[in-house]
Amino acid sequence: MSAPVVVGADGSSASLEAVAVAADEARLRGCGLKVVHAFVWPALDVPLAPSQLGPAEGELRDLAAQLVAGAAEHARSVAPDVEVGTAVVTGGPLTVLEAQSRSAPLVVVGSRGLGGFAGLLLGSTAVHLATHGRCPVMVVRSRPAATGPVLLGVDGSPAAEAAVGFAFAEAALRGTGIVALHAWTPWNVQVPPPQDPSEPYAREPGTLAAGERRLLAEVVAGQRERFPDVPVEHAVVRGGAREALIEASANAGLLVVGARGRGGFTGLLLGSVSQAVLHHAHCPVAVVRGSDARR
Repeated sequence: MSAPVVVGADGSSASLEAVAVAADEARLRGCGLKVVHAFVWPALDVPLAPSQLGPAEGELRDLAAQLVAGAAEHARSVAPDVEVGTAVVTGGPLTVLEAQSRSAPLVVVGSRGLGGFAGLLLGSTAVHLATHGRCPVMVVRSRPAATGPVLLGVDGSPAAEAAVGFAFAEAALRGTGIVALHAWTPWNVQVPPPQDPSEPYAREPGTLAAGERRLLAEVVAGQRERFPDVPVEHAVVRGGAREALIEASANAGLLVVGARGRGGFTGLLLGSVSQAVLHHAHCPVAVVRGSDARR
């Protein structure tokens, strides 16, 4: 059996939603599920001898074990045929889950955990994993629509190629289609110089839009050959990518984006579009980093 899907559990309602989604993902993949809790107290170097401040380490570990056991039972109620394992790992959630991502096909986390502040839309663990995870990271903001398509954000950059492949594979597993959305404005389209230096850079009306439609078709063409049974809808939108993807996510079962697009700055690990949809999308979001970024 392939490596299990990993889900972070901290006892929050958001993490239980993530457990349910992760159980479904494991069922679709025909693999196991690993429920992981980061046991942070020893990592903080806090004295754990019996005191009036709280329980000793043994009691805290028992509570952590009970927490992951409860999350595992929740997973089994969602996907009874999935083999579910548990792990209580000493360390902070960021460090623990990043280490788990090195061997997992997918890591799933809730949008906020018990450490979140009121009004905070996205927790630090989710942002950190989306930025540094070594495998695709799914952040569950809400349960996906039962029959919604996979929404794929396309920008044509080499860094986003892995996201395209992941989206098609996910749609095939779910038995649903893909809405491949490409948003553009005249300000983010690269205009090549004319063949004749004496000619102006300006193009005929409609040329830019036609070029962007062609870009989208070329990006998904290879995956359509690999997944011929996955229906694909092309959506070319003139406007901002963040706004277009967030609006379209209201009818999607999953939104898939690359970590960085063609507008990214060198050294920036998570692009502005990826950050925006993580904070505001209406469905779970999968952030897929390019293979070179996961080394």
